[in-house]
Amino acid sequence: MKNNKFKRIGVGVAFSPSLRANLFEAARLALAFDCSLVLIHVGNEEKAKIKTLNGFLASFKKNGLKYELIFLAGAPVDAVISAVMNNEIDLIVLGALKKESFFKYYLGSIARQITRKASCSVMLLTSSSIKDLPYNHIVVNGLEDPKTKETIKDAFYFGSRLKSSKITIVEEVDQNEININVDDDESLRKSTIIRDRLRRREKQRVKKLIGRVPPKNLENMSVKSQPIFGKRGYSIGHYAQVVGADLLVMNSPSKSSFWDRIFPHDIEYILSDLPTNVLIIR
Repeated sequence: MKNNKFKRIGVGVAFSPSLRANLFEAARLALAFDCSLVLIHVGNEEKAKIKTLNGFLASFKKNGLKYELIFLAGAPVDAVISAVMNNEIDLIVLGALKKESFFKYYLGSIARQITRKASCSVMLLTSSSIKDLPYNHIVVNGLEDPKTKETIKDAFYFGSRLKSSKITIVEEVDQNEININVDDDESLRKSTIIRDRLRRREKQRVKKLIGRVPPKNLENMSVKSQPIFGKRGYSIGHYAQVVGADLLVMNSPSKSSFWDRIFPHDIEYILSDLPTNVLIIR
């Protein structure tokens, strides 16, 4: 296959009202990345289910889509995680509500639990569509972290394959780095100088990261660097929502515990209130 990044895409199949739209989104991704699609359903294998799934994907099959169906028994989260590992899936696509209820979120919805535990990249669809809607604007985190280099490269890869027109790299700068109480003209001047210095530092750092992106993935792409000050995770999620981004790309989370959800940070802010479709790179 031409694509050496994503060779097999999995999609979680639940027979819900959004099934068709989620399948269409996953099928379009598989065709765009020139890879196979694996449909994962936790439940009994039934002829009616197979007929429904084959019917939804008939037009994509005519366009060259290669896919297979997997039916599994057991607890949904464990079954999907196992399927991802056993079938060498590089990206799992899951439908997800933008915001879970307090109880569901802290207990852990299926999509969010899989996101925290999956060994592969995860794409959470909050606004899947039967129509082929473009991913015009992608927002990607540019925070200073060892994972960020690959995340940015993959965001541009996605953008190139999906014919996106704009990528914004957001560097979230911790407000504590300023550490000045502004209460007069002099403290305001110092705060402004520090902010400008931090912005220049971040722009230079991100410029180096962009320099590592293959030139072919930069073609026909408008690239913007945007430093913002605030809490990591919360700030970029709010930014993606305000600018109407079609996709938010984030580093994978560190191992998360129940207490991380009670006292959220970084990716947990995103998972608690998804601002748009979210891609988490591993």
